[in-house]
Amino acid sequence: MTERARGAAATRPVLEVQDWTERARRHAERADALTVSRRERRAAGASHPIDDFLYDYYGVTPGRLRRWHPGVGAMLAPGPGEHASWRWYATGDDGAVGLDVTAFLTDRGPTVRYIRDLLVATASRPAFAGCLGLHEWAMVYRQDDARRRHDLPLRLGREGTDAVVESHPVRCSHVDAFRFFTPQAVALNRLQPTRATQVAMEQPGCLHANMDCLKWALKLGPAVPGDLLLDCFELARDIRTLDMQASPYDVSTLGAPAVRIETPRGRAEYVTRQRGFAERTVPLRQHLVEVCETVLA
Repeated sequence: MTERARGAAATRPVLEVQDWTERARRHAERADALTVSRRERRAAGASHPIDDFLYDYYGVTPGRLRRWHPGVGAMLAPGPGEHASWRWYATGDDGAVGLDVTAFLTDRGPTVRYIRDLLVATASRPAFAGCLGLHEWAMVYRQDDARRRHDLPLRLGREGTDAVVESHPVRCSHVDAFRFFTPQAVALNRLQPTRATQVAMEQPGCLHANMDCLKWALKLGPAVPGDLLLDCFELARDIRTLDMQASPYDVSTLGAPAVRIETPRGRAEYVTRQRGFAERTVPLRQHLVEVCETVLA
């Protein structure tokens, strides 16, 4: 551990063995409960178009979710854990183990700053809840069935799906949703988000921006406390369910009733749930900002 890191470590609280081992145990149990379906599907060679998205798109694994970190700002009294051998951890002169912030910043400094800037900018804007989840519809607009991302039938058929896109304003601000639009749908989007404009365009009502709290928690790695990581995972899982319920796909076989955004009732339900997710994301986004600020400080 560097001299600077030793000085920083001296000011951080030390969690006693009984405390942090119990936290790690409860974290592992919670993670196992959240990932049991994924693990069972993998063992059976099966897949699930809703739930598997988080693992496939964000590159997260049950094992990674199960690994508990105390987060930046905490030290672990010497005990049975393996943290001392993990990347970006260091052991102090008293044997306590914690995140070596200097080493972490050396490797991840630009990433931490970008995440902080993006999350702060996103939180500063009013939440827009009028997109109606049309990004999923725009991803299949005027596309033949063989090229669809999911092996599910279209709830309204090809012509009905295209008609919904053409009769509603498309206003997607999220670059990682927009980049999957079909060529014909790109021109219909009132916004043209790019990676260069991401910080300037993301807003807190966007389902994908809120799901991405999981992405940022994963990228911040051991700086993020375990409970925050699992909170972000649960949020993303619940948002993904609405994302597919409101999509053009027929997900009835998956036990997820459709949110029919082509009807007034369906639009009202979507907006209500979207706003609920935006409110639920606020403390998680703020906690991630605090993690970034602590690391950068």
